[in-house]
Amino acid sequence: MLVFTRKRDEAIIIGNGIEIRVVRIGKDGVRIGITAPPDVPVHRSEIYRLVESSNASAAKRATTDASVVTSLAARLRETSESEPAATP
Repeated sequence: MLVFTRKRDEAIIIGNGIEIRVVRIGKDGVRIGITAPPDVPVHRSEIYRLVESSNASAAKRATTDASVVTSLAARLRETSESEPAATP
């Protein structure tokens, strides 16, 4: 981990276009401002973990749903193949 010491109104630049600036220092914490390109997601760590968990859960459900659909399609094929063809 890289650790910086910054005072109020001082900033850290990350890459090309991400700036983290100390906005206020108080007794309960430090307020920071982040400027980043619109395509760079910025989340608090607790929100990021919730999003990750939700995405993993959705991916697991999608895999299960896909196997259910595949199984149902196979059963429908078997049913349609076993029925005699209608004659006119």
